[in-house]
Amino acid sequence: MHYEVRHCTHCGTALQPITLAEDGGDKERLRCPACGWTHWNNPTPVLAAIVEVDGKVLLARNAAWPAKMFALITGFMEAGESPQEGIAREVKEETNLDVQSTTLVGAYEFLRMNQIIIAYHVVATGQVKLSPELVDYRFYDLHELKCWPAGTGYALADWLRTRGHEPVFFTAEENEERRRGLNLPPKD
Repeated sequence: MHYEVRHCTHCGTALQPITLAEDGGDKERLRCPACGWTHWNNPTPVLAAIVEVDGKVLLARNAAWPAKMFALITGFMEAGESPQEGIAREVKEETNLDVQSTTLVGAYEFLRMNQIIIAYHVVATGQVKLSPELVDYRFYDLHELKCWPAGTGYALADWLRTRGHEPVFFTAEENEERRRGLNLPPKD
């Protein structure tokens, strides 16, 4: 589902594309013609975790994804928490694992969703118990991991390089197959 801001959050007036001078020159943005409020449309910060348990990496499958699609644990930051606190919370909420350490891997664009992904490597302990949001998980040895051509896949590739492994990416055909059905409408 694509979400689009249509009305001013201050006064409720329908937003309009209005061009105004900004620091970088004239810029068209959705603005309120009544009160002047601007919708900046800034990217949303998303947290991602390369979860390592006993030397293996956990990849999980979201309930809305095709059967062959597994990826990193991800979630949104909450107000008032640091990224490190947020990723520890997400890992706990989604897998029931306790994060023992966090190391920043990097920041990655996810333009299609207007998001910026802040990726961490986390070492975790405990027994996996998935949240209802997730339906399956697998543990992989580092040499078994394949990366995907998107933000979290690039994070995984960068992390593998730090561990002395040259990443292997899914071919275009393999990636298409693992994503098959992802954009289909829900069944009634």
